[in-house]
Amino acid sequence: MKNRNITNKIKGAHCAPVLMEEIMDLDKYIKMALELGADHAVEFTTDQIAFDPRTILKCMFGCSDWGFGHTCPSRKGSLMPWEYENVLRKYKRGIIIHSTDKKISQDVSFEIERQAFLDGYYFAFSMSDCACCEKCTGFSGARCANPKKARPAFHSVGIDVFKTVRQFGLPIDTLKDMSETTNWYSAVFID
Repeated sequence: MKNRNITNKIKGAHCAPVLMEEIMDLDKYIKMALELGADHAVEFTTDQIAFDPRTILKCMFGCSDWGFGHTCPSRKGSLMPWEYENVLRKYKRGIIIHSTDKKISQDVSFEIERQAFLDGYYFAFSMSDCACCEKCTGFSGARCANPKKARPAFHSVGIDVFKTVRQFGLPIDTLKDMSETTNWYSAVFID
């Protein structure tokens, strides 16, 4: 099906042909993620994402960002994890990005989101633990310093990251000691 054109036929409208590869192929974004410094990048379909509203318990109890972080589900007006699921299920696919560096994980996912948007996927949306600021301005009651780049964490929107990434053979485990390497995951939903 290489270079097979699909012509959209809408009554009374003229649409440009769309290449089948442009519709189905996320290899471009996987390659881009790896070139930008990700350790791994894999394609997913939304039915491979493990949603579980219990993730909010880990946010509410044990996370010092609860009630302060601008991308936290505790912020006024934020969707709850079970509400995010309804929104995210509207997407069909995307890529998961793995890095052992939190900032790289966020930077890569944001750049992929941006490129996908420029490629015509206007609903492209990334999720990553925020690493825009050394300390979130939410802790001092100030407005977000990076509202154009700040995104919710993959786990804070009701996704069981452990279950999701393990099905792709990606590394993740609970840390037994703070000296252990942290695996940071982000995702870009592309449609």
